[in-house]
Amino acid sequence: MKRLDSIPTSKIQRASKLLQTGAKVGVNYLKYYGDKITKSEEEAKENLNLSNAEDIYDGLKQMKGSALKVAQMLSMEKSILPRAYVEKFSLSQFSVPPLSAPLVQKTFKNYFGKTPNEIFDTFNLESINAASIGQVHQAEVDGKKLAVKIQYPGIAESISSDLALVKPIAIKMFNIKGKDSDKYFKEVENKLIEETDYLNELKQSKAIAEACKHLPNIQFPKYYEEYSSNRIITMDWMTGKHLSEFTEANTDVEKSNKIGQALWDFYMYQIHVIKKVHADPHPGNFLVDNEYQLIALDFGCMKEVPNDFYIPYFELAKKENINDEAFFKTKLYELEIIKESDTPEEKKFFTALFHEMLSLFTQPFHSDVFDFSDADFFGKIAELGERYSKSSELRNMNGNRGSKHFIYINRTFFGLYNLMHDIKATNIKINNYTNL
Repeated sequence: MKRLDSIPTSKIQRASKLLQTGAKVGVNYLKYYGDKITKSEEEAKENLNLSNAEDIYDGLKQMKGSALKVAQMLSMEKSILPRAYVEKFSLSQFSVPPLSAPLVQKTFKNYFGKTPNEIFDTFNLESINAASIGQVHQAEVDGKKLAVKIQYPGIAESISSDLALVKPIAIKMFNIKGKDSDKYFKEVENKLIEETDYLNELKQSKAIAEACKHLPNIQFPKYYEEYSSNRIITMDWMTGKHLSEFTEANTDVEKSNKIGQALWDFYMYQIHVIKKVHADPHPGNFLVDNEYQLIALDFGCMKEVPNDFYIPYFELAKKENINDEAFFKTKLYELEIIKESDTPEEKKFFTALFHEMLSLFTQPFHSDVFDFSDADFFGKIAELGERYSKSSELRNMNGNRGSKHFIYINRTFFGLYNLMHDIKATNIKINNYTNL
């Protein structure tokens, strides 16, 4: 794989990279219009999606940082994006071009004041894993294997300018209107800034590992303050397969249920007991060891769940509350989904939309045990997403909906549901966390 000797860090450099990518996408659309003359609409559109996914990902992976993080987040939206984008963007979870050895040395010296070999007994300059914000190297001290994550240079400083460049596209894609739309972008910006603060990640990682150490079938690495800084974090080297590798090869239902229950319990315990949750549930953040225990990694993105959001959000997870028209509407106002300033048409449309959506999406909470391998359930979610993505009525309304807390809580549940489906967990106890 090609190594990167530099990353565009200035606003001008990163804007230029986005413009270059945009120009390639423009050429792809010209080819698409030509293809429609000689090919079917379906074949022409598939070629367009493949070309766009390739060019957009190639541009983002060179920028790294928040731009690539957006691709990583989108790769989990399997029911929204065409498959070509999902497959290409999913590479951002744990497979992107790493920094070259000289840039690793320079970066380490800048962040830590010393070269890796001045700190560790051994340090592999070839990265083992490269993702959106940092890359991981293997090191050793006193016979103990360590994982050392180094943040890419300039990433923290470019977040605000990256989001400013992406904002006009996001507003168009999600039909966001209104003066209060900035609260959503500020929520994303604040979380991305948190993710670049490795001292904060170190603190969060140690706290979650301590709080959840009693949960069955899940392991956490130990973290080392003496080998960490605000741009470098060091932890135990954990041995196992990426969760995606496990799910691709596994055919044992018992193992699926063991891993699936551990993952579900981990998330439910965080949400309902700790009220702070690991809001980055993609396969690259989990390993499966030889004993078929889950290993949880990377706690840079943690979302607090305040009570004024938690209470109405989970009240609407109950079937009887969804079907109580007056109660349901009251909670939609509390969650800022419906507003007093909405037109009667908007109130009617979004009440119906969220009633249909929640009736489906909360089904796992309507029984004691749920089968996450159920293709019919996930097919209905995909169909609902596709139907409303094509709705001309929705496009003509203000898509600026809901509390800012929805962004990362919904992301958590979408990611968790997708992981549970990939694991093919069939017999999951939904409220098991109350016994832990």
